[in-house]
Amino acid sequence: MCSLTHLRPLTCAASASASRLVPHPPDLIKWVTREGGFVHRAVKIAQLDSSNGLGLVAKEQIPPGTDLIVLPHHIPLRFTTLQHDPLLHRLASQVPEELWAMKLGLKLLQERAKVGSFWWPYISNLPETYTVPIFFPGEDIKNLHYAPLLHQVNKRCRFLLDFEQEIKRALVSVKPDSHPFGGHQVDASSLGWAMSAVSSRAFRLYGEKEPNGDRINIPMMLPLIDMCNHSFNPNARIVQEEDTSTMKMQVKVVAETAIKEDDPLLLCYGCLNNDFFLLDYGFVMHSNPFDCIELKYDGALLDAASTAAGVSSPNFSTPAPWQELILSQLNLSGETPDLKVSLGGQETVEGRLVAALRVLLSSNMETVQKYDLSTLQSLDADAPLGVENDIAVFRTLIALCVIALEHFPTKIMDDESLLKQGASGSTELAIRYRIQKQCVIINVMKNLSRRVKLLSSKETATADG
Repeated sequence: MCSLTHLRPLTCAASASASRLVPHPPDLIKWVTREGGFVHRAVKIAQLDSSNGLGLVAKEQIPPGTDLIVLPHHIPLRFTTLQHDPLLHRLASQVPEELWAMKLGLKLLQERAKVGSFWWPYISNLPETYTVPIFFPGEDIKNLHYAPLLHQVNKRCRFLLDFEQEIKRALVSVKPDSHPFGGHQVDASSLGWAMSAVSSRAFRLYGEKEPNGDRINIPMMLPLIDMCNHSFNPNARIVQEEDTSTMKMQVKVVAETAIKEDDPLLLCYGCLNNDFFLLDYGFVMHSNPFDCIELKYDGALLDAASTAAGVSSPNFSTPAPWQELILSQLNLSGETPDLKVSLGGQETVEGRLVAALRVLLSSNMETVQKYDLSTLQSLDADAPLGVENDIAVFRTLIALCVIALEHFPTKIMDDESLLKQGASGSTELAIRYRIQKQCVIINVMKNLSRRVKLLSSKETATADG
């Protein structure tokens, strides 16, 4: 199991504490205001609780529409093509787009190493460590018990270990005055720290104008603003607007609702599932309405589920030609299919999976061809291929949920007992993560069971009628 815990972070002790890079960093609010920014008098930095660390809190009641923080154009930290550092750009070009945070992370490391960096008052306030899984001990990574996330964690760790070697090769003959990191050694742990700092704090906002006048989204680190915690019911929002005095974009946080005294300032980081929240931010959302589990669409797996549900069908592994055609339209078959399907989230069951089961559990091609794909994919469509068909579909999906649940070696009650015994740090996060994943599956099963019950009552009423 790949992990970075055995490596020393750059100039930092490996610690589970919420301490910052230096013991007594500069006052961030004073720095922002000194550099031409604005911070409302009611905004303060405070310790929220033992798990959330530092955040922004209202010292007094704030009415909706109030400007809370304004950052002029020069304060956000960005990585742009306008910055002239060929070596840094060459290193950044080796970072895959899915790990975009590493590109800005290189700029962050450069500024952290630079004596007298403009952003040092901000960087010195950043956490010394992050609670993302790449820094979990190997045992806690395994204890996540969810293959798609384990794959992503291992992928990131392997990239960081390989990228460390790439950087060492690139810097081997660089003169001290041209060294992008001020002569400091850059290893996988320092790269992981920088990538985690960016992924957990950066926002994608409008950047510089392109030659055609368009603005593209680029990640930016927003000092002070990035201390707002996440909520799906935020009381503030980020606004970008042109500063009339400089004609450059400035970033503001505006109160979305009335904010009471001692309430934290909350932004919505996005409608994300817990995989993203844990991988990029280092926390898990309880009862996350966007959380889901990922499965591979597989004929053998569906055969097993339908058999367990008492709804056997020969078509899962060997669909008829007309069924195969519809599966290819759903991108579940063909030369380059997308076989990742999901349970949970806003759809409850991904529409492609619903449509596939409806089609494969039907033997009537003419009836199926009366409906478009959007109807077949809708879980709420009124049994388009008949009540019996939908009951069979939902029972198969419930059995699929049971199979998915059995992949977790611990039960929710066992995990809750471990939490009560005082699990902490990465162990606690791993337990909370897998509890939420199991809750997703159970909630899907409850939803589908209600649907089966409702359809069965309709079927009975029709038969009696």
